[in-house]
Amino acid sequence: MTAASGQRPERYWNHNAAFHDELVADAARRGGRVLDVGCGDGLLLERLAAVCDQAVGIEADANAAGRARSRLAGLPGAEVMRADVMDAGVIERLGSFDTVTCVAVLHHLPLDRGMERLGGLVAPGGRLLVIGLAADASAVDWALSALSVIPIRIASLLHHERRDIGVPTAPAREARREIRAAADRILPGARMRRRCYWRYSLVWDRPMGQSA
Repeated sequence: MTAASGQRPERYWNHNAAFHDELVADAARRGGRVLDVGCGDGLLLERLAAVCDQAVGIEADANAAGRARSRLAGLPGAEVMRADVMDAGVIERLGSFDTVTCVAVLHHLPLDRGMERLGGLVAPGGRLLVIGLAADASAVDWALSALSVIPIRIASLLHHERRDIGVPTAPAREARREIRAAADRILPGARMRRRCYWRYSLVWDRPMGQSA
């Protein structure tokens, strides 16, 4: 299906989309405004728009931002901004959000400043939801990654994984211990855990009454 034919682009499955159900369900509990940082072609943003009053995507890549706009065309309360989330003034342009999602994007950003920027976009009482990639840096990391290969390949076959969706990619840089240490410094109270598909999740809630 294509936007040119009057139909929305089809949905697909990959190691990032595998987490979309839980992200959408979490955002739906708050509703309000949601921001998807590095929204790519808008697959997650399309679903978030169905459960929140306003869904905003920010995407630095021109091609991906254009595809996201096509996917979201005609959806009320949905918009895509082409910009780098680290650009000066982006918080003033965007405002704050009840939910901020960030899927496979944090490793593209400078870790500490990236976390600070993401946290600064969360409204009091809101939540930051990160699905990220970390570099294997210990014997445990390498062993668990090796043990995951066959189950993940089976899941990929069963779900007809689409690996290349035409958005910029980059290898993970920081190890989990570095990411956890940064979160402890910058986002006190954040919860981080190892997830399937060589990902981790990080959840942080901004306390009510605490401004950015």
